Amino acid sequence: MYLSNLQQDNLYVPNEILSLDLLTGYPSRKGLENAILCNGKIVNVVSKSYGHLSNKIFFEKAERMLQEAGLSFLKRSINRNDRSFVLDLIIKNKNQFEVKNENDQILPMLRFTNSYDGSEKTNGHFGFYRKVCGNGLHVADTSIAFSVRHTRNNTELVMPKMSDLFDKFIENEYYSVVSKFRKLQSIQLLDTKQFVKDVVEHMNLFRYECSDKNPEPSKKSKEVLNILSQESKLLNEEPNFWLGYNALNHVLHTRLKKSFQQQKRLDQKLFDTVLEMV
Repeated sequence: MYLSNLQQDNLYVPNEILSLDLLTGYPSRKGLENAILCNGKIVNVVSKSYGHLSNKIFFEKAERMLQEAGLSFLKRSINRNDRSFVLDLIIKNKNQFEVKNENDQILPMLRFTNSYDGSEKTNGHFGFYRKVCGNGLHVADTSIAFSVRHTRNNTELVMPKMSDLFDKFIENEYYSVVSKFRKLQSIQLLDTKQFVKDVVEHMNLFRYECSDKNPEPSKKSKEVLNILSQESKLLNEEPNFWLGYNALNHVLHTRLKKSFQQQKRLDQKLFDTVLEMV
């Protein structure tokens, strides 16, 4: 996947918060007075004091922040069953970095998450976008602090000045993390199967073997190994720890049924695990 093929789901599906009494015709218990509807479906039941933050308010505010900071960006959006949502803003006009290979470029990225069913925290954090495969690498610690002010008739979102926050991320974390990426790339993987087996078993990420009776790599393990092999050929370099991490990262984000927050935590653990093996 390249920048021209970014996923573009609809984040702005119809949503509203209505009285559960009116919807059902039955009285509701205290603390569960309202229902959140998205695309005509009830996705959550909340208290009457709950402040519903729509994607339109949150994500459009995030985009305006970058525009006001003078940052050029591309968008990737993910909608999971009209319940949880992601907006990735990939910054393309500065700090394009190469990991010892001019064809393996990394861009700074901001990820914003929101949910209507309560499964995700309204959240924003910095990360990295790897152009060669479309991976999002969520191994940065810099979060985007903001506050949501709720009133009876309004929800106001207050965010920091993005230009200052972005500069701070670049100065304090971006290059230090990318140097770790380079370190992983500098060390060759002599046994890719053993590497994948060691990592997934250490993290209990998924089963490496098909079964107790069949020691062959499982479907997910084969996918990791295939990605690792394909990227080695694409980039014209020997398999290394960097490519191994990215192959595992791809399966983590596309094949495992995890929330966005769980994916971020597992991604950080995956990165630390591979780094410790070097």
